[in-house]
Amino acid sequence: MSFNKIIVVGNLGRDPELRYTPQGTPNCTFSLASNERRKTSAGEQQDITTWFRVTVWGKRAETVAQYLSKGRSVYVEGRLHVEEWTDRDGKPRFTLEVNASDVQFIGSANEGERDGIPVRQSAQTNTRAAAASATSKRAPQPTDDEEDSIPF
Repeated sequence: MSFNKIIVVGNLGRDPELRYTPQGTPNCTFSLASNERRKTSAGEQQDITTWFRVTVWGKRAETVAQYLSKGRSVYVEGRLHVEEWTDRDGKPRFTLEVNASDVQFIGSANEGERDGIPVRQSAQTNTRAAAASATSKRAPQPTDDEEDSIPF
């Protein structure tokens, strides 16, 4: 038996890109930055950013593309895959890819609305689970001073 599940909370590094397969299935991709603060050996605080490429499929993909934009906070749950590739200089590179099964939009009530729709919406189709998740998975939002130090 095997199990592959990842949960990432972070901010979008760019606006989502919505595409359709030749069969008409929607898929949406976006980059997600997850930040962690660590102390260096000199005792200074250092921010470490891990980037993920996220893919969402189906109706959820259309919802994500419609309501999310660069900088927005999001909770993503799905399967992790490491894509290995070689860059132009011949160096091996790795990309962390998440095939999302659940996406929760995170935001505070004071973030307002976008096109008349509250920004705190779920792409999950199960409304009961979405309501339970929304109340327990909120991340603190940075203040204006802190936003200047965010690396995206």
